[in-house]
Amino acid sequence: MRYSKFVIFLIILALPLTTIGQDIELFQQYNGRYDYTAIGNTLNIAENGTIAPCEILTASSATLALTPNQNIVAAYLYWAGSGTGDFDIEVNGIPLTADRTFSDALDTTRVFFAAFADITSIVQDQGSTTYTISELDLSGIIDPYCPTGTNFGGWAITVIYEDDILPLNQLNVYDGLQSVPTNLSVTLDNLNVLDNEGAKIGFVAWEGDAGIAVNEQLTINGNLIGNPPLNPFNNAFNGTNSFTGASNLYNMDIDVYDIQNNIDIGDTSATIQLTSGQDYVMINNIITVLNSQLPDASIMLNDFIINCGDRHIEIEYTVFNTNSTDPLPSNTLIAFYADSVLIGQASTQNDIQINDFEIGMASLTIPDTVGDSFTLSLVVDDDGTGNGFVTEIIETNNDYETPIDLLVIPPLEILPSTLSCNEGFNSAQFNLIEVLNANGITTTNNVSFYISLSDLELNTNEIIIPEDYNNISNPQTIYARVDNPPCYDVYAFDVLVENCPPHIPDGFSPNGDNANDWFNIQGLYNIFERHELKIFNRYGTLIFEGNNDKPWFGLINRGLNNHGKIVPVGTYYYVINFNDPNYESLVGWVYVNY
Repeated sequence: MRYSKFVIFLIILALPLTTIGQDIELFQQYNGRYDYTAIGNTLNIAENGTIAPCEILTASSATLALTPNQNIVAAYLYWAGSGTGDFDIEVNGIPLTADRTFSDALDTTRVFFAAFADITSIVQDQGSTTYTISELDLSGIIDPYCPTGTNFGGWAITVIYEDDILPLNQLNVYDGLQSVPTNLSVTLDNLNVLDNEGAKIGFVAWEGDAGIAVNEQLTINGNLIGNPPLNPFNNAFNGTNSFTGASNLYNMDIDVYDIQNNIDIGDTSATIQLTSGQDYVMINNIITVLNSQLPDASIMLNDFIINCGDRHIEIEYTVFNTNSTDPLPSNTLIAFYADSVLIGQASTQNDIQINDFEIGMASLTIPDTVGDSFTLSLVVDDDGTGNGFVTEIIETNNDYETPIDLLVIPPLEILPSTLSCNEGFNSAQFNLIEVLNANGITTTNNVSFYISLSDLELNTNEIIIPEDYNNISNPQTIYARVDNPPCYDVYAFDVLVENCPPHIPDGFSPNGDNANDWFNIQGLYNIFERHELKIFNRYGTLIFEGNNDKPWFGLINRGLNNHGKIVPVGTYYYVINFNDPNYESLVGWVYVNY
């Protein structure tokens, strides 16, 4: 087949697309009061063909004219040509390098390129003015292409703008690079045509000859579309720009078509078919504009609270209605899952306006059948069975997932009891920090003490001064929490208070001088109130028995016939039975002198 002309076209539509090769895929989506326009120019000095001059420009210009109420949202520059590519160019003297590149080939000697750059900031800064693309130099490349009429070069800028007087539209931008030998059919799925009024499709194409029309057609859903007389139905690629009405764009078309009569309300797909009976065509970009008033719900987890040992989670989340064209209705259902197990449900409280959001709270209980580590999923527009009821712009962005690890209470480690004495009292002073240190527990991390395990788990009612703590019961269990991120260690120990051992003097002198007149055992009387005291002489004869009410003043009340008399000077032996399970009897001696 002889290829007398070459075509690359940029189609502007707004819906999902799947193809083969360098697939044309969704690049950006805009939902709101958006529309677009396109400018561009060719680098060819005449229509290409076998008798055309084999020359090409390195720069060309076109003028962008927007109204004051058309606010630029995005500007995308595509350029293409023969050869492997020139990817460093200038826009109004500003150096620019391609963000992305594409390639295709007719055969091993005829290869072609396309390139993309986001020039939004440049166009927003310069606005309505003349744009010159320069330093796009293919002059050393085209010679082998000219004999077959496949020499070309050119560029196009698509400008997406927002205008308050526009209806709510969905505008999709797709790009890639796919070849059209004779016929290319593209099916656009996931359509939800609510209103076909104002629907349109446009394209940019590089074409060899305006005077040759061999089955050059564009159809949608089997319906031939055109815009005569500028774009005849049988000559889609004829060097025109339907935005400006220009008809002298050599080897280039920038055209837009009204397709509202070619799609129907309720359609879920559309088929676009491109034919070129004598040309090799590469599709580089597609954009559509359809009226679409739909919400677009998404959800995000803001924060969560987990207490140690608790299988309850308090969460805060946000439901968004971003990049939408209609409010998200109130009572939109929300489902919460732990490893795909439904653990809670909620709903939005109010209508969420376009590009607005609503914050919600939920208390969730994790069932025992779910592990301590799991994936928490938040899904908006979900009735708890995976089904939604709100028709949205995008149905695949309704969920949010995050890993969760419950804080498991570590096993309680029991430490040895700590004993203190206090004469006659059931309370004593304890240094709780020293208790841990004495058991080899490092207290350099944060340490806290509690009088109950529940207080420890809830981290409430902490003992304020653990270095100087007086027990409130005897014995009393103290619980210690030693931080060990991400959890902590738990210890328990008892503090006990006993009577202090009595201090027994070596002797006394019962001489009536009111000084050391009796066997004054300090810490015995009125403390060990059930004690028994026995005194023996050196022969082992029991000479005295006393108790808490009967201390020994040196008098005899047992054994000998000298009852009531004072003992002579000498050494005597005592036995003290404390009648206290914590103390054994004491045996010793005491010296009596006068």
